[in-house]
Amino acid sequence: MCGITGMIQPDHSKDYWTDTLNRMALTMSHRGPDDDGIWFDAASGIGLAHRRLSIIDLSEGGHQPMTSHSGRYVIVFNGEIFNFNDLRKSLHPEKIEWQGNSDTEVMLAAFDTWGVENAVKQFIGMFAFALWDKQKQRLYLCRDRLGIKPLYFSRIPNGLLFGSELKPIMKHPDFNPRIDRDALALFFRHSNIPAPYSIFQNTWKLLPGTLLCVSLEELPKNSWNPQPEAYWSALDVAKAGQKNTISICFQEAVEQLDFLLRDAVRLRMISDVPLGAFLSGGVDSSTIVALMQAQSTRKVKTFSIGFHETGYNEAGFAKNVARHLGTDHTELYVSPEDAQQVIPELPSLFDEPFSDSSQIPTYLLSKLTREHVTVCLSGDGGDEIFGGYNRHFLWESIWNVIKWIPVPARTAFARMFQSVPPDAWDSLIYKLISVLPEKFRLDTPGDRIYKLLDSITAKTPELMYRGFISHWKNPESIVIGGQEPFTRITDNHHDLHFQNFTHKMMALDLITYLPDDILTKVDRASMGVSLETRVPILDHRVVEFAWSLPLEMKVKNRQGKRILREVLYKYVPKALIERPKTGFAIPLDTWLRGPLRDWAESLLDKQQMEEQGLLNPGPIHRKWAEHLSGRQNRQHEIWDVLMFQEWKRQYNI
Repeated sequence: MCGITGMIQPDHSKDYWTDTLNRMALTMSHRGPDDDGIWFDAASGIGLAHRRLSIIDLSEGGHQPMTSHSGRYVIVFNGEIFNFNDLRKSLHPEKIEWQGNSDTEVMLAAFDTWGVENAVKQFIGMFAFALWDKQKQRLYLCRDRLGIKPLYFSRIPNGLLFGSELKPIMKHPDFNPRIDRDALALFFRHSNIPAPYSIFQNTWKLLPGTLLCVSLEELPKNSWNPQPEAYWSALDVAKAGQKNTISICFQEAVEQLDFLLRDAVRLRMISDVPLGAFLSGGVDSSTIVALMQAQSTRKVKTFSIGFHETGYNEAGFAKNVARHLGTDHTELYVSPEDAQQVIPELPSLFDEPFSDSSQIPTYLLSKLTREHVTVCLSGDGGDEIFGGYNRHFLWESIWNVIKWIPVPARTAFARMFQSVPPDAWDSLIYKLISVLPEKFRLDTPGDRIYKLLDSITAKTPELMYRGFISHWKNPESIVIGGQEPFTRITDNHHDLHFQNFTHKMMALDLITYLPDDILTKVDRASMGVSLETRVPILDHRVVEFAWSLPLEMKVKNRQGKRILREVLYKYVPKALIERPKTGFAIPLDTWLRGPLRDWAESLLDKQQMEEQGLLNPGPIHRKWAEHLSGRQNRQHEIWDVLMFQEWKRQYNI
């Protein structure tokens, strides 16, 4: 795993190219502390730069930028091609004079042999790359199928910039960091800025599964409009799977999934450096660790963190699973002070505003893990493709009940029950469910009730879903001059016709929440400490198989991930796993009323906001007052504002 950057910009000296590329690359030293390199062709106006975290082929044979054997292509590449050994064998190796054992060299040979578009379809992996075609004078930018690895690009006068992060783009002398108010409005709804948008004007994220071809002839035109082309579409896979559901019995499906996941894990255990896994004790991470241990002659190194606060600690569950599987387990209990010390680092980690507060424990877990290994496997993706979120197995049933009730009646009902503070709901419900088996107990039930009550006033199930995943329900009321653009959730041009609403929610989560939130969080948090994270569940073969299954194999009897659980039960007793799903959370609501209050109020200062001219302080201060009073838990809305304000302060924008 590495960091890549570069630019297209004609009419500059060699000194300019050398200095600018090196300065841009240096901003990503955390992504690649082991090696660096640049390549440029001043006559063509193209330059590439690379920072390397050595994982496969630790020798100079893996140095980038790298030129293909034919001399036609030059590449900078971030990520891993896990099937590179199989590809190497299929490329007539007797005809190629291999210089090393890296996957990068295999990629270039594949481009030489099959062409860019055809080669990309053969890759099993996580990747973002920039490829210069000397013959056609074209630059290709490409991102992996699910969006595991990031890639930004930005239009500048008479040129183009790109990078794994925004930092190298911001370092370019011609980049103008103008905040995009429309994108900012999206941030306040989603806690992230969905692709293809970014916080800056004329700057975009490349969508997952797409390839952008940039011609030097077209770029100087003021009317140039980037048009990435999809080589693989998660949405198309989901729709095709539902139209052509495979005919297979449940037990056969379990065996097939076990086989696919085993192979996905096996490929991702290939490494020339120490390797381990995150372990929370939940279904996803436990499945990955179980399959790792089943294919390893050594004890797998596993890592977890815990909090002492009740309701926020999964460390005990992880320890039980680790003990059963016989892993070499390391856990760390984090104090509030430890977590709070991370906050000043968040803006530099995430480049642009990002406010999923689980970013804090994810970073702390990555930091712990990096002290022991360089590569780590993660269980991310299981919820999105196997129906693991509560909304996937509850919401369709709820909608089928409430849709017959007039919206005004639903609204009155919601307001009546919202008059009871969340902590009062917590106290009442904890007493009621204390006699139930542990798997039926919920964490923070008051917040869940409030979220549901907010959503049941919607006129359609789609609006109910959108309301549930929104932080600020009307972000245009707080972003001055901001107007939310279309996203892949709101764009009516998308053909999102599914057999049922549950599959529709899962598909939307797969193409939005997964890449824009979950994978962004994991990439920035792990690469911030130079840790490579791999996600076997998001092997595209697993994703395609999961979507070909009928819904009842994934969601049944108000429980999600049915088939994935059955795979796990082959390795871990059911009793160790069955418990309510919990997020990777911190007690942020109480921290904001306590140790973080002074910091928060310094960023929420009314005069400061008015001088900035970006945010309307009125609605923000009302939410803050509600939160401080304890009448409502407004941690998500307030954290959105705080993360934006801290980002703006640190970057001085």
